Amino acid sequence: MQNDTKSNEPAIEVHGLTTFFGRRKILDNIDFIVQPNEIRVIMGGSGSGKSTLLRHLLGLHQPAAGHIRLLGKDINELSPKALLEFKRDMGVSFQSGALFTSMTVGENVALPLREHFKLDENTIRIMSRLKLEVVSLGGFQDLMPSQLSGGMIKRAALARAIVMDPKLLFFDEPSAGLDPVVSAELDELILRLRDAMGMTIVVVTHELESAFKIADKITVLDGGKVLMTGVTAEVRQSPIERIQDLLNRRPREVEVDVDAYLKRLTDKS
Repeated sequence: MQNDTKSNEPAIEVHGLTTFFGRRKILDNIDFIVQPNEIRVIMGGSGSGKSTLLRHLLGLHQPAAGHIRLLGKDINELSPKALLEFKRDMGVSFQSGALFTSMTVGENVALPLREHFKLDENTIRIMSRLKLEVVSLGGFQDLMPSQLSGGMIKRAALARAIVMDPKLLFFDEPSAGLDPVVSAELDELILRLRDAMGMTIVVVTHELESAFKIADKITVLDGGKVLMTGVTAEVRQSPIERIQDLLNRRPREVEVDVDAYLKRLTDKS
């Protein structure tokens, strides 16, 4: 496997990450480290903060406090130009695929190459088609996104995410909306990509079966805090009640503070 990250240096370091939406604290002193070539799953229930954490890792939000180091660089200290250049080493596959509906599949996959590099059209065409072959979409480059199934859209989005051979690959809910067979195929593709391309992969998901299949380690979030980080066996056997609630789909009891609720409704500040 080829990876320019020094073997003794983490691929991702998050320390003390805290962020607010208005006065509401969304992430509270988040800490974790991801090693090179690792598949790290970020897991948690709805509202746990996992999607907000992903946006911070992508450099889309500035934290209120804390640091995020990717491949040895603090991304919040980079200038806008330096951050844009650094993002060449990052690939993102969004939950919905986020393909441009007015472009063919091939044009969608080629877009990052056109945006970031001055390459001739023949080179761009060859590179984009190679990545479509990697995700088993060879020959589909002239179709429009509307002609693809849900699973094919996910794979086309993945081809676009890896077209520049990134060192870091981020997935947002890769299995969402897919049937179990297609979801399992995508899991296998993620594992093959890590092994073949030597990438560090972060997957945000609430799909338990997928998480336990692909993860080297799992970080569990709840209420904007890290409940635990561990290998799959440690997470399965965790004595933490909230984690067992998540694993066993047990609803938690919600206590309503009426006075606090009324104060929020009437607070004009």
